[in-house]
Amino acid sequence: MKQLITTLLLSLAFTITTNAQNKKKQDQSAIKNMCGCYEVAFNFAETFEYSNDSTYIPSKTKHDKGLEWVQLVEDTDDKIMLQHLLIVGSPETPYIVKHWRQDWEYQNTNLYEFDHDNKWKFVNLPKNTVKGQWSQKVFQVDDSPRYEGTATWIHIDGKSYWENTTDAPLPRREYTTRSDYNVTIRTNRQEVVNNGWIHDQDNNKIIREDGKNDILLAQEKGHNAYVKVADSKCKAAQEYWNKQEGKWKIVRAKWDEVFARNKDLILEEKVDNKVLYKYLFDEENYNTSEQINSVIESFIK
Repeated sequence: MKQLITTLLLSLAFTITTNAQNKKKQDQSAIKNMCGCYEVAFNFAETFEYSNDSTYIPSKTKHDKGLEWVQLVEDTDDKIMLQHLLIVGSPETPYIVKHWRQDWEYQNTNLYEFDHDNKWKFVNLPKNTVKGQWSQKVFQVDDSPRYEGTATWIHIDGKSYWENTTDAPLPRREYTTRSDYNVTIRTNRQEVVNNGWIHDQDNNKIIREDGKNDILLAQEKGHNAYVKVADSKCKAAQEYWNKQEGKWKIVRAKWDEVFARNKDLILEEKVDNKVLYKYLFDEENYNTSEQINSVIESFIK
């Protein structure tokens, strides 16, 4: 009887392990399926407002389009890194904008959660709460932190999707025109579909002050559709990355060193009246480790 029980337990453990490994492979495949060349439709609309101010003006509905290359930068068993590169201008003379980056880490326990006003809190999660999950870490164009969250990839009824709610800074389309709120609570859903993938967002626009309850100012719906096209349409972005990859590897290495300090992070908005990405996008003066490390460190309070 003992031998039978032992055999059954070993068989069960083997089945559980095998299923977990197969599930992880499904997750990895879904994440890497977001790579490639895409025609993107960006759509945002403010849906509800809760302001008591009669002069309140909601954000205008936004419809925009773009061509974007999603580059696979790192692919290991527990980490997958995707760099977005936006292609603007005419096909004859395209201009490449280093866009956002998303890092996916398996069963990751260390996160930097956005608080407000350029502050991120370091959080160490218990291992059992992230079992089987992937964290998505999203970075600004200068590879500084933006927002992070952890959740389980779901594969059911022919769908593959990941959904999480987390706090974030204002998106660029908002902070260049709005100053009446300072936190976006984002519910992000990324779903891989037959012709590409969809980034759905349900966002709360929040006023946050230390020692006070959050105030909900308005809500917003976002729907970004990434439709896959031939990789050749994004050749200019691929060439850009081949030339610039080394520089941004240095930038990431410096930020990794900062994050490894495992403590709350506060960043300066500007140094010498200049935001960080304007320093790092200067290809003549910021290319070496010494130049890059020094300027990034100058933004850390």
